[in-house]
Amino acid sequence: MSLLDNIHSPADVKALPESDLPILAQDIRDELVNVLSEKNPNSVGGHLGPNLGVVELTIALHRVFETPHDKFVFDVSHQGYVHKLLTGRRPLFHTMRQYQGLNGFLLRTESEHDCYGAGHAGTALSAALGMAVGRDRRGSNENVIAIAGDAAFTCGISYEALNNVAEVTKKFIVVLNDNEWSIAKNVGAIANYLNKIATSATFAHLHEKAGRFVEMIGGRYTRELAHKFEEGIKNLILPSVIFEEFGFRYYGPIDGHDVPLLIRTFEFLKTQNEPVLLHILTQKGKGYPPAIEKPDKFHGLGKFKQETGETAAASLPTYSELLGKTLSSFADTNNKIAAITAAMPTGTGLTYFAAKHPDRYFDTGIAEEHAALFACGLAVQGMKPFLTIYSTFMQRAFDMIVHDIALQKLNVALCMDRAGLSGDDGPTHHGLFDIGYLRHIPNIVHMQPRDEEEFADMLWTMANYHAGPIAIRYPRGAGTGAKPKPAPKLLEIGKAEVLKHGKQVAIFGLGGMCSMALKAAEMLEAQGVSTAVINPRWIKPLDEGAIEFFARSVDVICTVEDHVYHNGFGCAVMEFLGESFITTPVVRIAWPDQFIEHGAVNILQKKHGLTPEAIVEKVTPFVRNRSKSVA
Repeated sequence: MSLLDNIHSPADVKALPESDLPILAQDIRDELVNVLSEKNPNSVGGHLGPNLGVVELTIALHRVFETPHDKFVFDVSHQGYVHKLLTGRRPLFHTMRQYQGLNGFLLRTESEHDCYGAGHAGTALSAALGMAVGRDRRGSNENVIAIAGDAAFTCGISYEALNNVAEVTKKFIVVLNDNEWSIAKNVGAIANYLNKIATSATFAHLHEKAGRFVEMIGGRYTRELAHKFEEGIKNLILPSVIFEEFGFRYYGPIDGHDVPLLIRTFEFLKTQNEPVLLHILTQKGKGYPPAIEKPDKFHGLGKFKQETGETAAASLPTYSELLGKTLSSFADTNNKIAAITAAMPTGTGLTYFAAKHPDRYFDTGIAEEHAALFACGLAVQGMKPFLTIYSTFMQRAFDMIVHDIALQKLNVALCMDRAGLSGDDGPTHHGLFDIGYLRHIPNIVHMQPRDEEEFADMLWTMANYHAGPIAIRYPRGAGTGAKPKPAPKLLEIGKAEVLKHGKQVAIFGLGGMCSMALKAAEMLEAQGVSTAVINPRWIKPLDEGAIEFFARSVDVICTVEDHVYHNGFGCAVMEFLGESFITTPVVRIAWPDQFIEHGAVNILQKKHGLTPEAIVEKVTPFVRNRSKSVA
């Protein structure tokens, strides 16, 4: 039996002898690897590396503080698995990221110990500051602790929060978990800045001094020593001055894997009546060699072989990989093409581009707003920037898309990876809103491919489009396996592709939904219902001619899309028909007006009615003369 078997709540962590805490840390690491690897037959993987790196930190937090009274606000919260294990969710831990199982991020609805949910970076400091001010207004005494990785400090929101802390509260704790990684290696000045703190000889001395100081906490001279310690910090020539200027008392850097040191430090910090920032140094993937060797791969992955860390080889290239390789090949002969990502070079496939064209590859860190504006500047200078960001994260750059890109008709290509359902990652990562937040903006062209071959053609069309912004949405993972031709072709803007003609039903299957539309057509034809299938290609502009032709020819039109029901492609079709006074009924197949839970895509599609069977069921009542058509 492991010590973890006896941990049912944070009270059990407090009850352990301190000498047992390193054993508990190893038990937790074993549990993380076992559950996320193929040793758990139902595993769908998860964020292993980040959680291996915060084991001691999370133990120390629960040892010193009292949740749910005290508030832990984890930035992104993908490193919250250890917190879940220590707060009564061990019995369900084997269900991590599975349908109706534990979510891969923190959820307020999942546990009273989760005071704030998140799946995007940069939210912790602002949210925690709001909680601290709310506490002050209410007159209560809970501690509020924001736990943010160094990658969160590449995100502008974090600095917006830092700018306000000293003005609005006194008691506030920030833990800067410095492991030099977000998903990829951190980039930019802040990463270099923190590295100087961690590696300078001056700070090596300070680190030792901090350790000795903390070990002495609890004696009669604690306050006097604390003041001497603070004076020692101020009298050094400090790179930490940036945090001091924001009104924080800076402590560190200290070893984030030393549980006793962390405990003593937190015991001291919770007595301070001023904003404090603790800088800890941790190792992403600690305790599991494959995760240490490949921290980007083990940030988040599917199930893997426990002994080697190997994952099953993909049978088909993903859309992300195709994007990176295709753009790279275009850039071989077009020196105006540039590629931009926001801390996602591997996830977006741009590692291929970066390897061949490093001078035209840019990683901005977790700074989508800056990335979009940076793309604008490149476009003004005659470059053709491809801004490649997950659909769920492109939301953060919405103002820039409206105010800077579209208004000025700049030649920026928006590549929205993971558009549609993102399955196991859940509602914070589903890309179900981008049609809605783009299609009403003037000057934008927007499209979605039905397979990999058309994807390459669309990228080529984007590279050669010079009339303003152009956007493409494409799903997570692989498509149908259609191989792009050696020479891609230009597509006619706003021209749909008729895959199958029919006289009674016309199904417009957007993007990957074409395969579902074809399957539904096959089922309808088996019932004697003549069915057309159209690949729309273009969300904006619509192929109004094709829509009107079929609307005047069939009994019912059906639109199928991997997007929310409201303000999607189907809505665009209905708006056009309404404005044209065409009364043909339109059946829309899309995700309902709610945040969709996490789970396998096929399970969620069946639950929410995105299946060929659902299409057949919903269009059949609108087919006239069904008995004759069946006969």
